Amino acid sequence: MDIRKRFTVAIVAVAALVAVSGLATTSHSASSGQDIVETAVAAGSFKTLATALTEAGLVETLKGPGPFTVFAPTDEAFAKLPAGTLDALLKDKATLIKVLTYHVVAGKVMAADVMKLNSAKTLEGQDITIRHMGGVQVNDANVVLTDIVASNGVIHVIDTVILPN
Repeated sequence: MDIRKRFTVAIVAVAALVAVSGLATTSHSASSGQDIVETAVAAGSFKTLATALTEAGLVETLKGPGPFTVFAPTDEAFAKLPAGTLDALLKDKATLIKVLTYHVVAGKVMAADVMKLNSAKTLEGQDITIRHMGGVQVNDANVVLTDIVASNGVIHVIDTVILPN
């Protein structure tokens, strides 16, 4: 099966999981006017990200007009960081901002558009690498859910926190 067919099958499978898991309500957020932050909070699996955005002072930015594409690590992704890393990040605002903005791309980049990219420039300034083998990866993170639409952009869920150089 070629990569596009596998990706399409993966998207259909993820959509089914979303509907079953209750995250499907986030895909309706654009019609209710929820921005990226509100959409992530409503999903319930981004508590650590929401805390980090608050500590970094980035909530208002991601509530702004955008559009933004956020490769959003789940709470489980943050839990995979080495012991003490998250606490250290939360205490170092400059580094926290750098890490968080490394997860954000300007513009609304839907999954179909991601499939055409090998890299993307982040708000942090560095590029992230995008690979399409056996699914989609952003650097070392697997994209596990795509196209969660918000009023000011889109969220793609990743299973690992990605770190800039």
